[in-house]
Amino acid sequence: MNMVAVNKKEQFNYFIVSTYEAGIELKGSEVKSVRESGMNVNDSFVIIKNGEAVLKNAFIKKYSKTSNYEIDERRDRRLLLHKEEIEKLNSKVCQKGYTIVPVKVYFQKGYVKVEIALAKGKQLYDKSNAIKERDIHRDMLRQTKLS
Repeated sequence: MNMVAVNKKEQFNYFIVSTYEAGIELKGSEVKSVRESGMNVNDSFVIIKNGEAVLKNAFIKKYSKTSNYEIDERRDRRLLLHKEEIEKLNSKVCQKGYTIVPVKVYFQKGYVKVEIALAKGKQLYDKSNAIKERDIHRDMLRQTKLS
């Protein structure tokens, strides 16, 4: 698996309920740009619109060696999922507090894949507890190394 992009904020901002693997519909030279690690999914999210999963606000930079094919870098991109998966995700997203976020983008057998997660947003106190636990764990590791 050739990793292209990872959403580092999702573990801090969300509780992950389940994950799904989806293909992504790309146009023109976007695949070449993704191969050059020109993709960023940090501020992106997934919505269900007209029975299709759509990745919004994902950034794919313009491929440097193309001149005549202009594509919007933050355009909406359709995700390729089975209808049952889309219906299951849609029913969960209709519940309060659930959202769909991309976790990582990678190549698998020559195809660009996006791992998306059904997630529930963390509250401020949850984030504070996560920071506190991380600091305690880090201090324990330091103490064991010094001993």
